[in-house]
Amino acid sequence: MKKMLSFSPDELTAKEKKKFLIGSVIPRPIALVTSQSDTGVINVAPFSYFNIVTFNPPMLSVAVLRENGDSKDTARNILQNKEAVVQVVDKDNVTSANLASTPLGPEESELDISNFTTVKSETIQVPGVNETKVRFETELYDSVVVYNEDNVPTTDLLLLKVKHYHIDESIYHNGYIDPDKLAAVSRLAGSDYAEIGKLFSLKRPE
Repeated sequence: MKKMLSFSPDELTAKEKKKFLIGSVIPRPIALVTSQSDTGVINVAPFSYFNIVTFNPPMLSVAVLRENGDSKDTARNILQNKEAVVQVVDKDNVTSANLASTPLGPEESELDISNFTTVKSETIQVPGVNETKVRFETELYDSVVVYNEDNVPTTDLLLLKVKHYHIDESIYHNGYIDPDKLAAVSRLAGSDYAEIGKLFSLKRPE
Protein backbone atom coordinates (compact mmCIF):
# COMPACT_ATOMS: atom_id res chain seq x y z
CA MET A 1 0.00 0.00 0.00
CA LYS A 2 1.48 3.34 -1.03
CA LYS A 3 2.07 6.00 1.58
CA MET A 4 -0.19 9.04 1.14
CA LEU A 5 -0.06 12.41 2.86
CA SER A 6 -3.45 13.24 4.34
CA PHE A 7 -4.84 16.68 5.23
CA SER A 8 -8.06 18.32 6.30
CA PRO A 9 -8.70 21.71 4.66
CA ASP A 10 -8.82 23.14 8.19
CA GLU A 11 -5.14 22.21 8.63
CA LEU A 12 -3.99 24.05 5.50
CA THR A 13 -3.27 27.68 4.80
CA ALA A 14 -5.06 29.38 1.92
CA LYS A 15 -1.82 29.21 -0.08
CA GLU A 16 -1.45 25.46 0.55
CA LYS A 17 -5.05 24.78 -0.49
CA LYS A 18 -4.49 26.71 -3.71
CA LYS A 19 -1.14 25.05 -4.47
CA PHE A 20 -2.50 21.54 -3.92
CA LEU A 21 -5.33 22.18 -6.38
CA ILE A 22 -3.51 24.04 -9.14
CA GLY A 23 -0.55 21.68 -8.92
CA SER A 24 -2.75 18.58 -9.20
CA VAL A 25 -5.65 19.49 -11.47
CA ILE A 26 -3.51 19.81 -14.60
CA PRO A 27 -3.37 20.59 -17.41
CA ARG A 28 -6.12 23.25 -17.30
CA PRO A 29 -7.38 24.89 -20.51
CA ILE A 30 -7.16 28.67 -20.63
CA ALA A 31 -10.02 30.94 -21.70
CA LEU A 32 -9.33 34.40 -23.04
CA VAL A 33 -12.50 36.32 -22.19
CA THR A 34 -13.59 39.62 -23.68
CA SER A 35 -16.28 41.65 -21.97
CA GLN A 36 -17.50 45.22 -22.12
CA SER A 37 -18.25 47.73 -19.37
CA ASP A 38 -21.23 50.07 -19.23
CA THR A 39 -18.94 52.87 -20.44
CA GLY A 40 -17.76 50.85 -23.45
CA VAL A 41 -14.33 49.78 -22.16
CA ILE A 42 -13.28 46.41 -23.62
CA ASN A 43 -11.78 44.07 -21.04
CA VAL A 44 -9.59 41.14 -22.17
CA ALA A 45 -8.40 38.63 -19.57
CA PRO A 46 -7.21 35.00 -19.36
CA PHE A 47 -8.69 32.47 -16.94
CA SER A 48 -7.56 28.90 -16.25
CA TYR A 49 -10.51 27.98 -14.02
CA PHE A 50 -12.38 27.17 -17.23
CA ASN A 51 -14.09 24.21 -18.89
CA ILE A 52 -17.08 22.76 -20.75
CA VAL A 53 -20.30 22.26 -18.77
CA THR A 54 -22.43 20.52 -21.40
CA PHE A 55 -22.96 20.46 -25.17
CA ASN A 56 -26.78 20.46 -24.98
CA PRO A 57 -27.20 23.37 -24.71
CA PRO A 58 -23.57 24.31 -25.50
CA MET A 59 -22.24 25.85 -22.30
CA LEU A 60 -18.93 26.87 -20.76
CA SER A 61 -17.93 27.68 -17.21
CA VAL A 62 -15.48 30.37 -16.14
CA ALA A 63 -14.64 30.97 -12.49
CA VAL A 64 -13.35 34.49 -11.79
CA LEU A 65 -11.61 34.82 -8.45
CA ARG A 66 -12.49 37.97 -6.49
CA GLU A 67 -10.05 40.42 -4.91
CA ASN A 68 -10.81 41.31 -1.28
CA GLY A 69 -14.41 40.27 -1.85
CA ASP A 70 -14.88 42.51 -4.89
CA SER A 71 -15.71 41.19 -8.36
CA LYS A 72 -13.07 41.66 -11.05
CA ASP A 73 -13.82 43.67 -14.18
CA THR A 74 -14.62 40.58 -16.28
CA ALA A 75 -17.20 39.19 -13.85
CA ARG A 76 -18.72 42.59 -13.16
CA ASN A 77 -19.09 43.34 -16.88
CA ILE A 78 -20.67 39.97 -17.63
CA LEU A 79 -23.05 40.15 -14.66
CA GLN A 80 -24.15 43.62 -15.75
CA ASN A 81 -24.36 43.17 -19.52
CA LYS A 82 -24.93 39.40 -19.80
CA GLU A 83 -22.49 38.88 -22.70
CA ALA A 84 -18.92 37.74 -23.33
CA VAL A 85 -16.71 36.20 -25.98
CA VAL A 86 -14.68 33.19 -24.85
CA GLN A 87 -11.56 32.38 -26.85
CA VAL A 88 -9.02 29.56 -26.61
CA VAL A 89 -5.46 30.50 -25.66
CA ASP A 90 -2.94 28.84 -27.96
CA LYS A 91 0.80 28.78 -28.64
CA ASP A 92 0.56 31.78 -30.97
CA ASN A 93 -1.28 34.10 -28.58
CA VAL A 94 -0.22 32.97 -25.10
CA THR A 95 2.37 35.75 -24.71
CA SER A 96 -0.25 38.41 -25.42
CA ALA A 97 -2.71 36.61 -23.15
CA ASN A 98 -0.15 36.77 -20.36
CA LEU A 99 0.22 40.53 -20.93
CA ALA A 100 -3.56 40.83 -20.67
CA SER A 101 -3.39 39.48 -17.11
CA THR A 102 -1.73 42.73 -15.98
CA PRO A 103 -3.85 44.38 -13.24
CA LEU A 104 -5.54 47.48 -14.67
CA GLY A 105 -8.22 49.88 -13.49
CA PRO A 106 -11.82 49.49 -14.70
CA GLU A 107 -11.44 52.38 -17.18
CA GLU A 108 -8.32 50.88 -18.76
CA SER A 109 -8.33 48.27 -21.53
CA GLU A 110 -5.91 45.38 -21.97
CA LEU A 111 -6.06 46.15 -25.69
CA ASP A 112 -3.71 49.04 -24.95
CA ILE A 113 -0.98 46.86 -23.41
CA SER A 114 -1.28 43.63 -25.42
CA ASN A 115 -0.98 42.88 -29.13
CA PHE A 116 -4.65 41.97 -29.42
CA THR A 117 -7.07 43.56 -31.88
CA THR A 118 -10.85 43.15 -31.96
CA VAL A 119 -13.31 41.71 -34.45
CA LYS A 120 -17.05 42.37 -34.52
CA SER A 121 -19.31 39.63 -33.16
CA GLU A 122 -22.35 38.23 -35.01
CA THR A 123 -24.91 37.91 -32.20
CA ILE A 124 -23.71 40.06 -29.29
CA GLN A 125 -22.30 43.55 -28.75
CA VAL A 126 -19.01 42.42 -27.20
CA PRO A 127 -16.24 42.03 -29.81
CA GLY A 128 -13.93 39.05 -30.08
CA VAL A 129 -10.16 38.87 -30.42
CA ASN A 130 -8.70 38.56 -33.92
CA GLU A 131 -5.59 36.69 -32.81
CA THR A 132 -7.40 33.50 -31.75
CA LYS A 133 -8.37 30.37 -33.68
CA VAL A 134 -11.56 29.61 -31.72
CA ARG A 135 -14.15 32.13 -30.50
CA PHE A 136 -17.44 31.46 -28.74
CA GLU A 137 -19.99 34.27 -28.54
CA THR A 138 -21.85 33.66 -25.29
CA GLU A 139 -24.64 34.99 -23.10
CA LEU A 140 -24.86 34.62 -19.33
CA TYR A 141 -26.97 31.60 -18.44
CA ASP A 142 -26.49 31.66 -14.67
CA SER A 143 -24.01 32.71 -12.00
CA VAL A 144 -23.05 31.56 -8.52
CA VAL A 145 -21.14 33.47 -5.86
CA VAL A 146 -18.81 31.17 -3.89
CA TYR A 147 -18.11 32.02 -0.23
CA ASN A 148 -15.32 30.86 2.06
CA GLU A 149 -15.62 29.60 5.64
CA ASP A 150 -15.74 33.21 6.91
CA ASN A 151 -18.69 33.98 4.61
CA VAL A 152 -16.53 36.22 2.43
CA PRO A 153 -17.30 36.02 -1.31
CA THR A 154 -14.23 34.66 -3.10
CA THR A 155 -15.34 33.67 -6.61
CA ASP A 156 -17.88 34.45 -9.32
CA LEU A 157 -18.75 31.23 -11.15
CA LEU A 158 -20.21 32.12 -14.55
CA LEU A 159 -22.15 29.72 -16.78
CA LEU A 160 -22.01 31.00 -20.35
CA LYS A 161 -24.29 29.66 -23.08
CA VAL A 162 -22.75 29.61 -26.56
CA LYS A 163 -24.74 31.58 -29.14
CA HIS A 164 -22.29 31.48 -32.05
CA TYR A 165 -19.09 29.63 -33.00
CA HIS A 166 -16.08 30.94 -34.94
CA ILE A 167 -13.50 28.31 -35.97
CA ASP A 168 -10.37 29.11 -38.01
CA GLU A 169 -10.70 27.07 -41.21
CA SER A 170 -7.02 26.11 -41.01
CA ILE A 171 -7.68 23.93 -37.94
CA TYR A 172 -10.96 22.40 -39.14
CA HIS A 173 -11.22 19.19 -41.20
CA ASN A 174 -14.18 16.88 -41.88
CA GLY A 175 -16.15 18.06 -38.87
CA TYR A 176 -13.25 17.89 -36.42
CA ILE A 177 -10.77 20.35 -34.95
CA ASP A 178 -7.13 19.33 -35.39
CA PRO A 179 -5.53 19.55 -31.90
CA ASP A 180 -2.03 19.94 -33.31
CA LYS A 181 -3.01 22.86 -35.53
CA LEU A 182 -5.04 24.50 -32.75
CA ALA A 183 -1.95 24.20 -30.52
CA ALA A 184 -3.88 25.10 -27.38
CA VAL A 185 -1.79 25.70 -24.30
CA SER A 186 -2.72 24.80 -20.75
CA ARG A 187 -1.96 26.19 -17.34
CA LEU A 188 0.08 24.34 -14.76
CA ALA A 189 1.20 25.83 -11.43
CA GLY A 190 3.27 28.93 -10.82
CA SER A 191 4.50 30.46 -14.08
CA ASP A 192 4.38 27.17 -15.98
CA TYR A 193 2.37 26.33 -19.09
CA ALA A 194 2.18 23.22 -21.28
CA GLU A 195 1.64 22.55 -24.97
CA ILE A 196 -0.20 19.58 -26.45
CA GLY A 197 2.01 16.57 -25.80
CA LYS A 198 1.89 12.93 -26.86
CA LEU A 199 -1.56 11.83 -28.04
CA PHE A 200 -2.93 8.32 -27.50
CA SER A 201 -6.31 6.61 -27.86
CA LEU A 202 -8.26 4.12 -25.76
CA LYS A 203 -11.39 2.34 -26.98
CA ARG A 204 -14.33 3.09 -24.70
CA PRO A 205 -16.06 0.05 -23.17
CA GLU A 206 -19.45 -0.81 -24.61
